[in-house]
Amino acid sequence: MSTPAFWGDPLLLLVVGVLIVVGGIIALRLNPFLALLLGAFVVAALTPAAAIEQYALGKGMALDAARQMATRSIGERIALEFGNTCRQIGILIAMASIIGKCMLESGAAERIVRSMLRLTGESKAPLSFLGGSFFLGIPVFFDTVFYLMIPLAKAMAMRIGKNYLLLVLAVTAGAAMANSLVPPTPGPLFLVSEMHIPIGMMMIGGFLVGLVTIAAGYLFALWANRKWPIPLRDSLDAPLQDIASLSTQGDAHLPPLWFSLLPILIPLVFISAQASLDSFTTEATAGTSALVQTVTDALRFLGEKNTALVMGGLAALLLLVVQKKGDKELMRASVQAALMSAGVIILITAAGGAFGGMLQQTGISARIGGLTKDYQMALIPLAFFITAVVRTTQGSATVAMITASGILAGMANTMQLEYHQLYLGLSIACGSKLIPWMNDSGFWIVCKMSNLTEKEALKTFSPMLTVMGFVGLFVILIAAKIWPLV
Repeated sequence: MSTPAFWGDPLLLLVVGVLIVVGGIIALRLNPFLALLLGAFVVAALTPAAAIEQYALGKGMALDAARQMATRSIGERIALEFGNTCRQIGILIAMASIIGKCMLESGAAERIVRSMLRLTGESKAPLSFLGGSFFLGIPVFFDTVFYLMIPLAKAMAMRIGKNYLLLVLAVTAGAAMANSLVPPTPGPLFLVSEMHIPIGMMMIGGFLVGLVTIAAGYLFALWANRKWPIPLRDSLDAPLQDIASLSTQGDAHLPPLWFSLLPILIPLVFISAQASLDSFTTEATAGTSALVQTVTDALRFLGEKNTALVMGGLAALLLLVVQKKGDKELMRASVQAALMSAGVIILITAAGGAFGGMLQQTGISARIGGLTKDYQMALIPLAFFITAVVRTTQGSATVAMITASGILAGMANTMQLEYHQLYLGLSIACGSKLIPWMNDSGFWIVCKMSNLTEKEALKTFSPMLTVMGFVGLFVILIAAKIWPLV
């Protein structure tokens, strides 16, 4: 399908796509799944074949493969991006829903919440969620941390009777910043190699900047929780009646703490072990004994995120069976309710991935890069704003970090900087937090699994990450001036 050159401009296609998705959801009250698919179809239909071919070549495809991609039908291109997103998050969301449902039904979430309250008290419970999600977010992906923590947030909100939004925002603030700032997650690891930053320096710098940014995020969350208090809502996978009944049970009727933690600890430990192996033992196991090699291979197998979440799900099912004394009907009903809830989330999240994929195929990243490559601004804020614009336009924080580092690495390597490359990498990481909205699969995961409406998420979750990103930029600028590290 040919399109006029005017309609093929990536910036115009971005505006058209945004108007369709946002207008469809907010003004026309369309289901997000339908609005996102409609936006993806319109953007895909208006994208010239030459832009798709150029995008594919930029991704490293051979010329023949790029031309084949450009000649695919609109429906096929959307279905491929939809399927790619399902491949990445489908099993994770399904198993996370089962884990959450079983932890709530068995009383495991209630046991963990009571133990946390004994340590921190009610007033400091959100801070424990903030710190816990930040440390979990260092080795584990943002979405996995959120899946594991959200049932605890629901149980805690029911227990203390308030501050549900604060708990949700505390979880997202900690996990989001750690995931972009501190290796061994993929984004920071890419920056380490592209910007020639020592990994130890990136870990320390990212950790310190992360602590400041999550403190700012927590202050915003406190303000948002006071201004827009959002109650814990009834849902298919976590009925309020069930959570309330568990909160009134005596400790003797709840599972022990070690058993309650297993569905979370199993995936966490194995994913962290695999991340450590991949980050620090690339060639260290070469020539080692057969036993060491076998253990290493086993950890890599068990630490693959889908496998780890499946094992966590099995542990959660075992916990439910033991706690409910083999009630098979309860287990069947719990799994069915969890999967029905997960199915809706997977569909909306995958549609968001398809919409973001169609925006990427317009060449929006290259267009932004071309507009900014000769802009004579200081490199640190330039890195931040390029990353922020790319993130906002196409939805993926990782793609934004890769795009910005590709644009700036060459400039930085040929200039005599007055500060260490570390600060550029940290600036790119902070810029990738702006601005999560409806083209970001993470937005839909947070929105749907926490039962926030789209409007509520746009008023709370999105601006909180934006505030944390800007605070990170200011901290980096000050640190580069005071401690240039060169």
